[in-house]
Amino acid sequence: MATLYTHQESNIAKTWILMAGFLGVVVLIGWALSYYFNNPSILLIAVVFSIVTNVWAYWSSDKVVIAMSGAKPASDAQYPELNNIVENLAITAGLPKPKVYVIDDPAPNAFATGRNKEHAAVAVTTGLLGMMERTELEGVIAHELSHIGNRDMLVSTVAVVLVGFVTLASDFFLRSTLFGGGNNDRDNKNPILMIVAVVLIVLSPIVATLIQLAISRKREFLADASGALLTRYPEGLANALRKIGGYQAPMRRANNATAHLYISNPFGPKAAMSGLARLFLTHPPVEQRIKALLSQ
Repeated sequence: MATLYTHQESNIAKTWILMAGFLGVVVLIGWALSYYFNNPSILLIAVVFSIVTNVWAYWSSDKVVIAMSGAKPASDAQYPELNNIVENLAITAGLPKPKVYVIDDPAPNAFATGRNKEHAAVAVTTGLLGMMERTELEGVIAHELSHIGNRDMLVSTVAVVLVGFVTLASDFFLRSTLFGGGNNDRDNKNPILMIVAVVLIVLSPIVATLIQLAISRKREFLADASGALLTRYPEGLANALRKIGGYQAPMRRANNATAHLYISNPFGPKAAMSGLARLFLTHPPVEQRIKALLSQ
């Protein structure tokens, strides 16, 4: 019988399988560019630029995300219950208490950010605080603390670095081809391999983005399971997700750059369309998350 422990182990394994696949895409596009241009050194600038920009984003992520969300510090005097829940669960999880913020928004939502457990922050909306019972709020906070404990910011940053590399490499190829760059020796190469190389380069940004989003969804399942194990009450988080999923309006400051950080899609449940569009979602459907939490 499946338990939260098996869900947790399964999602950890699937995350690393996806990361291995991601690295495989990078290797393939590296080969394709090297084969097409007969000059592997052209990748150096793209690699360095992608890594430097994304490491900077990782290092300053907490400040940037807090500013973009419009979150304000939640003092102990103004939000005693919230701070008490965060502190108690952080102690249980063996984490330092993260900085606590509140976002003035009626949509129920929350996120965690920070490059490591010593530089972490948790933010919740006023809508979440007004809607949740204590056990439900504990479930949400436990989910966010699990993101910190699982070092999801590091995993997502690595994924962003890889997406940036693939996108830059593909863009370089398209621009070089458009303006006639490259090595004239390509006419002597195997035409089938040349076609394969071009297809890989052109389609790789889409594949890389899909893998990145799949990693994000698996990390949400993992944080759900880890959070439920932290509170020992999966019904609390399940009930919270049910309430969050039932709220129809998007957040006032919903942003594509930070959407993956929230416990639920900040653009609202209408964004969770069916079919092919689901491949491009940052979050798994709420119904699937609730089912996973309660299937013990």
